[in-house]
Amino acid sequence: MEKIQLIVPSETQNLRLDFYLAKELAAIFSRTKLKQLIDRGSVLLNGKSVKAHTKIVPGDQIDVSFEKEPADLLRAESIPIDVVYEDKDILVVNKPAGMVVHPGCGNLKGTLVNALLHHTNSLSSAGGDPVRPGIVHRLDKDTSGILVIAKNDIAHRFLGNLFKQHQIDRRYWVVVAGNVQHEEMRCTEPLGKSVMNRKKVIVKPDDGKPSITNFKVLKRYPKATLLEAKPETGRTHQIRVHLKTLGYPVLGDSVYGITSHWISRQALHAKGLGFLHPKTKKSVFFESELPADMKSLLKHLEV
Repeated sequence: MEKIQLIVPSETQNLRLDFYLAKELAAIFSRTKLKQLIDRGSVLLNGKSVKAHTKIVPGDQIDVSFEKEPADLLRAESIPIDVVYEDKDILVVNKPAGMVVHPGCGNLKGTLVNALLHHTNSLSSAGGDPVRPGIVHRLDKDTSGILVIAKNDIAHRFLGNLFKQHQIDRRYWVVVAGNVQHEEMRCTEPLGKSVMNRKKVIVKPDDGKPSITNFKVLKRYPKATLLEAKPETGRTHQIRVHLKTLGYPVLGDSVYGITSHWISRQALHAKGLGFLHPKTKKSVFFESELPADMKSLLKHLEV
């Protein structure tokens, strides 16, 4: 529990409690938040809870008690980010492997959100989660690649609806163990969280959520295959689990795939992202190069 104590100065005369606090604590609380604190008795005037309209006089002691919310703990951090495109409505970035997209579970530092807060003052809040400003969709920590960020609420709602309606062109490059025989594959196994381990996703024929991923061979290697994955739905770990189901585990994936000497994380990269621009309503498509670790992996697979 955090506490702030104020003593009303001599020059303050005949002013409402809420007006005074709104002026003095504007950098910490919104007017709405202050009203909530007063209404729940977290603001004491000379040791007693009072109404928001109560008049204060010089010498009064005001004590404000509050719990720090996750959003209050968020800090901008000077973390380099690879900006692919930016305008007044959207920001497209190339996320590196190893970076968490947004804070959670006590992890409030080093995330993409921390970097975004340093990069821009314009991030949407339409997602409803105060620790995920601007975040419309996610990539796993160890998946690299393209993400679109909403810089205002109108853009966020528009993009969110496109994702909900599966009207986003998402293209991933992924390296799997084995020589894929078919030029194209399609997996439609429904997915859901494992009862035994809530962090894992499994195929659940009876009560899983509909999940569809399309795969196309890009290049075959002696003991592996480079695929393009185009998910039609956006389930957690969808591509990795579907490939495991098809019998082609992702290289470097210690959870669903097979470990590799040549890469220390899942060989999965969000290569391209296409959608209607929220302002112009024109189709746009953004791409990123394969990161160094995946290029190195493919080089080693040549022999």
